[in-house]
Formats: sequence, C-alpha cells, structure tokens
Amino acid sequence: MKRNDIFFILFVIALFLPFFLSKDLFDFYNSFNKEHGLIMSFIKFAILATMGEMIGLRIKSGVYNHKGFGILPRAIVWGFLGLTIKMAFVVFASGVPVFLEYLGIKDAIIAMKGDFTYTKLLTAFSISTLMNITYAPVMMTFHKITDIHIINKKGTVLGLFKPIKFSEIFTNMNWSVQWNFVFKKTIPFFWIPAHTITFILPPEYQVLFAALLGIALGIILAIASIKSKK
Repeated sequence: MKRNDIFFILFVIALFLPFFLSKDLFDFYNSFNKEHGLIMSFIKFAILATMGEMIGLRIKSGVYNHKGFGILPRAIVWGFLGLTIKMAFVVFASGVPVFLEYLGIKDAIIAMKGDFTYTKLLTAFSISTLMNITYAPVMMTFHKITDIHIINKKGTVLGLFKPIKFSEIFTNMNWSVQWNFVFKKTIPFFWIPAHTITFILPPEYQVLFAALLGIALGIILAIASIKSKK
C-alpha cells in the first residue's frame, strides 16, 4: 500500500465516521435528506461518484489524481447527473408499479410501500430494468461525452463550461467498448441487479445506495478504459 492509498483511506474515514459517531449529525442528515432530496442527490453523487472515478484512475495509472484529470469538473458533472438520477428514480418508481397493475399484476403499488414480498421483488426488478434500458444508456453516453470534454479542456473548471463539441465527440467515441461492454455487459449483469436492490430499500436510502454504486462505476470505467486500449 502506497502513501497516497493511506491518505485516501483516511479521507474516506474522516468523511463518513462523524455520521456514525454523532447521532445528532446522523439525524440532521436524515432530516435534510427528506426535505431537500435534490440538493442531497447533487452532493452525494458529486462526492461518491467522483471518488469512484478516482479509484478507477488509481487502478489504471497508480494515482488518484493527475494534471488534467479534473476532479472538480467531474464532481460538478456528477452532481448534475445526480439530479437527473433522482428524477429518474421518482419517475420510474412511481410509474412502473402503475404500469404493472395495468398489466394485471395486483398490489404492485402497495407492495413497494410494505415489507419484502415476491411482488415487491418483481416490481423493483421491473423498475430497475425499465430505467436501465431507457434512461441509463442516455445518461452513460452523456457522461462519457462530458468526460472526454473535461480531458480535452485539460481538467479545468472554466473549460467545463466552454461549448461541448457533442457531434465531434459522439462520432469519435469508442462505440465498440461503449456498446459491447458498458451497455451489453454492465447494464444486464450489474446495474439491473444492483438497482433492483436499490428499489427494495426505503426511499430515503435509495439515492445514497445508488451514489455508493458510483464507486463500482469508477472501477467499471477503469476496466472499460483498459479494454479500449487493447
């Protein structure tokens, strides 16, 4: 273990430990999370998903940051994506149970509000599946485009807000990796099962769990990057 690994671990401990040591702080988090879900979604994804990318960089290159990586611009993008993810959670978690009942599956709406049942598992799986085959590919593609844009602009905050060359970046993306690995493998084999668990959890913990999955995303992105260079 290198010195930068120790510093990173200490940072993570310092970030999360106070919430376990102080009941008042944890109660404040729960209260603020319920009253300001969008703000907390921005913060959670800005911190946790960016940490995931830093871990991914560590896997690829042995460091958590380097010149041009752009930790702050990535955090801003992840914060914005966190808002859209919260929106998607609300839309799909509300709409899919209604659609299932339209298809004849009884008590799908009620099941999502109660204890674990097979109906709740089926409904959570359906929510996750529909969200991940419709919303997720668009979000993943947008994230990849902004990722390339940040790198092209040398990782500066000012560069992030310069016009993004969507057409150029979209055309030159490595679609072999994006389609064959990110879409075809990670969505059915990781994200759909993972988000099935997410929607079984109480609503106040869903976005936090999804943000924690950002750490897994960082590892996935690192693997995808390595594959693209082969």
